Amino acid sequence: MDRSAEDSLQLHEDEEIIEVIDLNDTEPSADDLADELEDVDVADIANDDDDDNGWETEEEMESEQDDSELTFSKHTGSVFCVGLDPVNNSLAITGGEDDRAYVWTVCNGDVLFECTGHKDSVTCAAFSCDSKLVASGDMSGLIKVWRVESKEEIWSFEVGDLEWFEWHPCAPVLLAGTADGNTWMWKIPSGECKTFQGPSCQATSGKILPDGKRAIVGYEDGSLRLWDLKRGDAVYAIKGHEGHRGALTSMACSKDGSLILTGSVDGHAKLISTSTGKVVFSFNNENYEAKDTSQEQECNSVESVGFCNVLPLIAVGYLDGTLAIYDLNTQSLRHRCKHKVGLVHLQWEEASAVVSTGNLAGVVTLWDARSGAMMSEYHGHSAEILDFVLNRDASAVVTAGGDHKAKVFCLQRPDR
Repeated sequence: MDRSAEDSLQLHEDEEIIEVIDLNDTEPSADDLADELEDVDVADIANDDDDDNGWETEEEMESEQDDSELTFSKHTGSVFCVGLDPVNNSLAITGGEDDRAYVWTVCNGDVLFECTGHKDSVTCAAFSCDSKLVASGDMSGLIKVWRVESKEEIWSFEVGDLEWFEWHPCAPVLLAGTADGNTWMWKIPSGECKTFQGPSCQATSGKILPDGKRAIVGYEDGSLRLWDLKRGDAVYAIKGHEGHRGALTSMACSKDGSLILTGSVDGHAKLISTSTGKVVFSFNNENYEAKDTSQEQECNSVESVGFCNVLPLIAVGYLDGTLAIYDLNTQSLRHRCKHKVGLVHLQWEEASAVVSTGNLAGVVTLWDARSGAMMSEYHGHSAEILDFVLNRDASAVVTAGGDHKAKVFCLQRPDR
């Protein structure tokens, strides 16, 4: 029962009592009134207005809901990134605004070791393909690699301001993009290095293709380049009217490596053939329509993209909170799933048509891409989710939040 309803009921009961007293035409004696006043705690009455009788607002109740199984609270600033070890999914690494990165166990939150020595916010963190190595990188460009078993630092290197990095899918090789437009590739731990020089603007996102021989890199000017990692040259560049009109924010590759999906601050997602470099289709959120094309309007940025592994579907997450599901064969919109706040990241489950999203309200949401229906929501963060990762069988998700916490949620589904 809410507060207003209780007050109304109490008033109604008081009126009935008054009516009974009037009907009985009786008056309480002075002694009775004195006895009743002795039982009243004046301090309690004075405090009633201060604490609203202990009632919580709906917002307060929602903020206290915590569906997580575990909370990792070692960070003292926003947690920007999270990664899982790919072999066992038993270890996580998180990096944060406090210039710290931790490797910790997912089952109990115990710290295995801290990646020490960073001098700026740690924005990149990931395990190598065999889970034997783990890398952490900060905004200033300091990258460190650690051997997990021995907990020792085995390599470090400093580049310009770091935008992203990614491990090779089948070798101890690290690829990184920097603010000066360069892409770096190192063999670890020898440090043997190659550089791929892009345009004179930030290399904002990158992805190694499944064949391990090529990488696609996107830049602040909206262009893309496909690099041959062995030869060190660009196979092709996509720019001008074929490229994006703003910085690249995200990219994904189909399982067979034949297609790339890119997202940009220009509000478009482009489907590109990796063999030819031709743009197959350009998607945009149909909710965003410029009413006056003569005036510059803020674009609805694409924040995250991904391919479904089991059905010909792709997902595009927008800053306005729209999750758009498109048919890959017909390039038509299948579903538009709305969130109340902007999306930060999305990830498909490996073996189903379920896609998970993390948003600025700190909520993880699971969607059935076949029907467009929301399956479940998981609350627990008191600030935005900045990154998350699903484990291999999609039974758990590890999140990084602006509330200085990382959390582990168990994802319950009837079919599991």
